[in-house]
Amino acid sequence: VSLLTNQTLLGRYVYALADSEQALRVSGINVAQVKVVTYGLCGLLAATGGLLMTARLGVATPTAATGYELDIIAAAVIGGTSLFGGKGSIFGVLLGAVFMQILRNGLVILGFPAYWQEAALGAMILLAILLDYWQRERALSWNRTGGKEANISEATRTPMQIRMRT
Repeated sequence: VSLLTNQTLLGRYVYALADSEQALRVSGINVAQVKVVTYGLCGLLAATGGLLMTARLGVATPTAATGYELDIIAAAVIGGTSLFGGKGSIFGVLLGAVFMQILRNGLVILGFPAYWQEAALGAMILLAILLDYWQRERALSWNRTGGKEANISEATRTPMQIRMRT
């Protein structure tokens, strides 16, 4: 999957679609086709995951993976996938899953109740989202100032004062 997202044209289209659907459409790419192929691959991978879970548990029940939603979202977000779109990697998600499992196992070993474990995972998700938001805002302000740090005092000056200074 990592090769597909990093080394193929479809992978670049998927990242572009996540970042800006309108930009992909304007560049002449068939957005509907990219979406259909992407959702088809997601369905195939979900079915493969279901088969692996059935093989592991030895029984096929529709509620076998109930409760894994928070773990999956946390692994993706902690691994660097942006909820705002267009950023992330398979390797980062795997690292996020390893970190999550270490955190969960550590909380179990220390004897924390299950509800505190879920709260800790939720806090990690919130922290990762806040860091992602902060990084995105910092990058946007960096782009707006032409690669320079924003000068707060310059923003409060009148245009005449700025012209006189230069």
